[in-house]
Amino acid sequence: MLKPILLVEDDPNDLELTLVALERSQLANDVVVVRDGAEALDYLFKRNNFADRGDGNPAVLLLDLKLPKVDGLQVLESIRTTEELRSIPVVMLTSSREEPDLSRAYQLGVNAYVVKPVEFKAFVGAISDLGIFWAVLNEPPPGSVRTVRRSNS
Repeated sequence: MLKPILLVEDDPNDLELTLVALERSQLANDVVVVRDGAEALDYLFKRNNFADRGDGNPAVLLLDLKLPKVDGLQVLESIRTTEELRSIPVVMLTSSREEPDLSRAYQLGVNAYVVKPVEFKAFVGAISDLGIFWAVLNEPPPGSVRTVRRSNS
C-alpha cells in the first residue's frame, strides 16, 4: 500500500487546481485533503476526526503557508520538533514570495518552498513534478518503510 499525500489547502480554487494536477500526474497515492493547520495537526497526531486513521506518515506534505487556525509555519514547526514526524518531507506550496516567509520556512526545516504559478499549465506541471519526485523518486530516510509503486499494467 502506498503512503498518502497530505494536502493542506484552504483556498477552494487552489485546492481544485492542485487535485487536478495530482490526478494528471497519474500517481497511485491517495490524497488526503485538510483545510486548515489545526486539521493537519489532528491528522498527523491522529487526534479528533483522525484518531482512527491507520499507522504511518504521509509520503509528502504539501503545505500552504497562509492557513486559518494554525498557519503553515506553525504546522512545520510542530512537525520538525516531533520525533515521529520529523522525517516527513514537507513542501511549502504558497503564493508568498516574501523573504521573511521563505527564510523562516527554511530555518524550520522545510524540504522545498514552491511559489504557486499563476498560469494553469505551469501550475499543473509544477504540482505533477512535486508529486512524482516526493511520492515516487525520493528515497525515504533510513529506517522508513519503503512502499512499492503499483504498476499500471
